[in-house]
This record gives sequence, C-alpha cells and structure tokens, in this order.
Amino acid sequence: MRRRRRPYPTDLTDAQWAAIAELVPQARPGGRPRRASSRELVNAILYVLRGGMAWRLLPHDFPPWQTVYYYLRRWQAEGVWERIHHAVLLADRARAGREASPTAAIIDSQSVRTGDKGGSRGYDAGKKIAGRKRHILTDTDGRLLAVQVHAGSLQDRDGAKPLLRASRGLWCFVQTVFADGGYAGKLVAWAKQKANLALSIVRRPRALSRFAPLPRRWVIERSFGWLIKHRRLVRDFEQRTDVAETLIVIAATATMLRRIT
Repeated sequence: MRRRRRPYPTDLTDAQWAAIAELVPQARPGGRPRRASSRELVNAILYVLRGGMAWRLLPHDFPPWQTVYYYLRRWQAEGVWERIHHAVLLADRARAGREASPTAAIIDSQSVRTGDKGGSRGYDAGKKIAGRKRHILTDTDGRLLAVQVHAGSLQDRDGAKPLLRASRGLWCFVQTVFADGGYAGKLVAWAKQKANLALSIVRRPRALSRFAPLPRRWVIERSFGWLIKHRRLVRDFEQRTDVAETLIVIAATATMLRRIT
C-alpha cells in the first residue's frame, strides 16, 4: 500500500481545499478506477506552476505527469478553472467588503519571452521582446477579471478589443476601464460604441522625472507581480495560448485563495 507523501509548501491546506472542493469534479463512475484524487491532481498542477519546472520533472510521489496534464486540459475544456476562479473572486471581494460585481476595471499588457515550443509569437518593438503579450483586465483591487494571450507583435489597442468584448458577458456592470497612454486614440471611441465602456486614459505627467506610482495603473502592475511569483509564468513556455491563459487563471485563483483562507 502506497504511503501518504509528505506535504509540499505548494499543497492546498484543508481550508483552501474545502473552499473549492465542490467545484472540482470527482472521478466519474464506470471504467477503470482513477487512482489519483482530485485534490492531489490540483496539488500537482500548483507544484509545477509555482516551481516552474517541466511537466516531466514532476516528482514521483505525485500522480504521473501525463495524468496531471490530461486533467489540466480536460478541466479547461469543461470550464472548471473559470468556475473556481469566479467563485474565489466573489469570496475575496466579499471579504474586502466589495459588491459582487465591480463597476470599474483596469487594463494593461505584459510582454514575455517564449520558450522553444513554438506556437503563436511575435516581436514587440516597444519592449524589444520576441514572444507574447498577456492582456489582463483586473478590478480596482487587482483581482483578475479576464485574460487573453496573443503574439507580442499585436498592438495594445488591437489586443484590447477582443479582451474588452469577451469581458462584457461576465462583468456587465463594469462602466469605466482605466488604461495607460498606449490605449489612447480610436480605441476610446470603439470602447464606447461597441462595448459600452468609458475608457479613461491615465497619462504620466511630463514634469515627472523619476519613478512614481500612477493612480490606478500601479494596481495592475502589482497584479503582474503576483502572477510571476509563479515561476512557470516568468516566461511563456506553453505551445498553446489557451493553456497559457488557463495557467494565469489558476495562478490568480491560488493568490486569492490564500487570502480568503
């Protein structure tokens, strides 16, 4: 009989697991019995995400890496990660005394280099980085609302359109979105006409000669800092952009889960 392994720092605590257990599918009846528990599969995914290693380097006391990656993708296709993220986000907003749905949001992008897996990529001339862009939308406290990953060559104004359009289905009460100067121009009129959003541009004062946190914009920069504490996200190692988006959602969920428990 296999002995119970010693816990890793990335493992979910009992309180954290209790907060999401009802949303994680259990093994389906029939067929060959599944040896790995749902909790252990989530722990293995968090271990890879926080540690930053390849899937094949998953320690032997976890389920086989093929099984772990299979359920990562399966639960992605079934929308499990999005439902968990949404439930944890609402709980974290309630903990902070916020209403369930935000009325204001912040948008920004982060350019990161990619690994050698191939897939969608491009050259960001502004940041001088060959790779991808992570476009995220957060609430005014920095909680992730929506994310899209695309080639680094896509301009911020063009990459923001599908993200803003996709966010309207779930966060329909958002009325104002704060952004930096890279989103100024035709996107302001487009957001008003096509997405019913007021895009507010927060510009850096010309007289400011040193670094200083700008109103609203520093919040989303902190959110990027929270994400790259998960070493798998320091670069984009995924071949598929949808898998990269899922890992970002899981990382954001793990950050909020630690707060609410």
